[in-house]
Amino acid sequence: MLREQIKKSKAFLCLECGKCAAVCPIARRNSGYSPRRLLSQAIATDNPDTLHDEALSSCLTCMACDPICPSGISMTYVIKDIRQAVGFSSKGTVCSHSGAMQSLMHLMNSENLTQNRLDWLSEEPELATSKKGDTLLFIGCLPYFDVFFAEQGAKTLQIAKSAVRVLNAIGIKPVILPNERCCGHDLVWSGDEEGFRRLAEHNIAEITKSGVKRVIFTCPECLLAFRQDYPSLGIDMPFETLHITELLRGEMQGLGAEYELDKDETVVTFQDPCRLVRHLGIEEDPRHVLGWIKGKRLHEMERHGKRALCCAGNTWLNCDRFSKEIQVERLREAKATGAEVLITACPKCQIHFSCAMQDPMLGEEIKIEMKDITQLLAESLKKREEGEGEGG
Repeated sequence: MLREQIKKSKAFLCLECGKCAAVCPIARRNSGYSPRRLLSQAIATDNPDTLHDEALSSCLTCMACDPICPSGISMTYVIKDIRQAVGFSSKGTVCSHSGAMQSLMHLMNSENLTQNRLDWLSEEPELATSKKGDTLLFIGCLPYFDVFFAEQGAKTLQIAKSAVRVLNAIGIKPVILPNERCCGHDLVWSGDEEGFRRLAEHNIAEITKSGVKRVIFTCPECLLAFRQDYPSLGIDMPFETLHITELLRGEMQGLGAEYELDKDETVVTFQDPCRLVRHLGIEEDPRHVLGWIKGKRLHEMERHGKRALCCAGNTWLNCDRFSKEIQVERLREAKATGAEVLITACPKCQIHFSCAMQDPMLGEEIKIEMKDITQLLAESLKKREEGEGEGG
């Protein structure tokens, strides 16, 4: 299987020019890691076990190297294919957080799984959802992240609450399923295609049963799973998939949150998630949304858009000093813009940056307030409503 994957990827065309290593966030810090070296080993070996777990787990699959390869090789997807071919996820690899997130994903595949996913809706009675409708909001693992990463101060469920508020503001009462499961993104990107397929088939069956015509995502990894990885398995999806900023770009005018500069403006900067900007090519939609939020001025980081530096999340496979160095570098870059708030569009970016900011040695040097773009928009709409109420 490994030989077939290598042939399919056209990895034999590698010129060993080293351009991938030059831009790889890990290789720039860890001299023992090289994307092309791993590729050469995969081409040369007849024994998949010779491919070391450490090298395979180091790749962030951030896609920074793909655009500059003169041979047109997608190293990102080669790594994904190799992990699947060698059964990487089943080799007892030591993952970050002691493998807690991998355990959660495997639990999600339990046949008789019963979840209590919707408690957060009862905490916010003003949020309007529906049991039937055209639009479904996929929540994914947000209810679990807040529990697993409480020490890091994770409040990712706020993203889900904000998404419902924003959708309500444009006249949508989204369907939210009580029995959806993890999208499976991290399983397929760590080599477990079988577990991923089971999650994909469950989610597609439940969503199809609901009768919705489109599914909205706040998490880029969930969107990537649905838009690219599910179809790659031959799974048919009878509905449209949209990141929430793709949807909002066409709806912002109706929100009336027109961009204005005033004395109380807040300077913000934006973290482009790898899955959103490089894997899916969604770059302008989040910026369009930010441009409509009253009193917010966007100051871009030195590397932004498709050149943005990854948060070093790596599908929970690896969290070492090199990951930490990448996160610290990115937070310094955010602070250098003069921004008061770092805007994210991926729950994992929030979790990883929050963790990095807890370093007592760095203190205030890298600390910055963080908000998801959906949360920022929901707060802006709430302020506008309060202002209109006072005016009335």
